[in-house]
Amino acid sequence: MANLEVRIESLEKRTVYGLWKKSNDRTIRKDIASLSRMYHEIIAVPKGRVLPYFVLSQNYNVENRDFELFVGGNIANDNLECYTISSGNYAIITVRPKMGFLWGLSIGEAKRYFYTKWLLGNPYEALNMEYEFHTEKAIGKSPSVDIVFAIRMKALL
Repeated sequence: MANLEVRIESLEKRTVYGLWKKSNDRTIRKDIASLSRMYHEIIAVPKGRVLPYFVLSQNYNVENRDFELFVGGNIANDNLECYTISSGNYAIITVRPKMGFLWGLSIGEAKRYFYTKWLLGNPYEALNMEYEFHTEKAIGKSPSVDIVFAIRMKALL
């Protein structure tokens, strides 16, 4: 596992526009591809030219591994749904693709690290919402993407 660094940031509320789909751990790769294709057709901008770009998941069910998946960006369109990402504290891990192109492996590794290691030793709990935040940093010679996890301080008993 790569040496992953988690930073905590307070982020402002942000509105994004895109498409939703019920997904599952088994179908996520295919679901992201189909939502991305539909999103880019609706906004009439070629894939890779929309930045910032969001791949968001929420309401993960650990029993059946289902969740809600959203793909979108900042471009408003009547054929897209509007979603507001709440202001608050977020844990952020910056990832780089394995071997320069294997984003899925790097993103999966970062998510596993966050949920199975980092959360255990910190005073935060996850709020069951996370997203990939693709910006200009995602293209070029040394690409990177931020994985952003909604968090809050654990309640004191």
